[in-house]
Amino acid sequence: MSWLDDSDDLDDDFEDFDESSIRTRPNPKANRPRTKRRPAHDDAQIGRVLGVDRGRYSVLLDEDTPDERLITAARARELRRNPIVTGDQAKVVGDISGEDGTLGRIIGIADRTSLLRRSADDTDQVERVIVANADQMLVVVAAADPEPRARLVDRYLVAALDAGIRPLLVVTKTDLADPSRFLSHFDGLDLRVFTSGQDEMPVDEIGAALVGHSTVFVGHSGVGKSTLVNALVPSALRATGHVNQVTGRGRHTSSSTVSLRYVGPEGNGWVIDTPGVRSFGLGHVNPANILAAFTELAEIAENCPRGCTHLADAPDCALIEAAESGELSETGLARLDSLQRLLQTFADKAEQPPGR
Repeated sequence: MSWLDDSDDLDDDFEDFDESSIRTRPNPKANRPRTKRRPAHDDAQIGRVLGVDRGRYSVLLDEDTPDERLITAARARELRRNPIVTGDQAKVVGDISGEDGTLGRIIGIADRTSLLRRSADDTDQVERVIVANADQMLVVVAAADPEPRARLVDRYLVAALDAGIRPLLVVTKTDLADPSRFLSHFDGLDLRVFTSGQDEMPVDEIGAALVGHSTVFVGHSGVGKSTLVNALVPSALRATGHVNQVTGRGRHTSSSTVSLRYVGPEGNGWVIDTPGVRSFGLGHVNPANILAAFTELAEIAENCPRGCTHLADAPDCALIEAAESGELSETGLARLDSLQRLLQTFADKAEQPPGR
């Protein structure tokens, strides 16, 4: 026996409480579920990244046109793990008028033609990206104060070759010392060399080599790189320093990488100034590419057996045989020594157990 009377109609009694028409959202955060689809950004414009300061990128739009303007942009969240460096061709959207207080947004990077990188040392696999899309590297070294380091220049040359960048060399402070002996180390290389002294800085000659190119300037601290940049681009106002007389080390004056427009009588180009470094690790470079930086040795090495390491104990190595037979000059022997030192560094790294 039910305590409900047969005359009771439950559906009628609770009709006012029917909730079947209420829309519910299963998402506990009460918002629309995220999608992996992103806007196409067909209206994005491409500009040259000139520099970065505290997460804000300076981007030049409509380069070499009446509408050329410099804007400030931030990186989109989806690019937070992708490095954006000076020289990149960035895709930007948002407010790109360039007016004060406006901020665009970088939503992508165009394919790079080159990428110059270095590591902290030869055993460090972590790359430090320096600049993108450069097609020339100007290595700046002093004839004295501080003393030139041939093997550091060798490393620059290897990094340039690995990145597909044409190397150039300028020796500063030639009024303090004769660079002839140092320069003999690079005899036989496809390397254009400029010399510069206090009273004879070849600004026009170097400038002519910059026209139509994006040239990254690299060098040891204190070699006069910032002084040279200021001479080529007077509006740059890059800070200059001096060399410590006790340690012989230069003081870091350029603290960031920045692109500067060179304007010369024969045309324009881009100067990419970088902070001075005292070491240039090649942990990211494929050892097979190192030999190609030593042009005259690479030709002899074509007679080496397959898989030759070119190290001092390599059997039947054509380079070692050429050295023993007197085929190599004094300069060639010094170049071979530099090559073997670099290759030995990679050989030692390969022998280290995993995790070290």
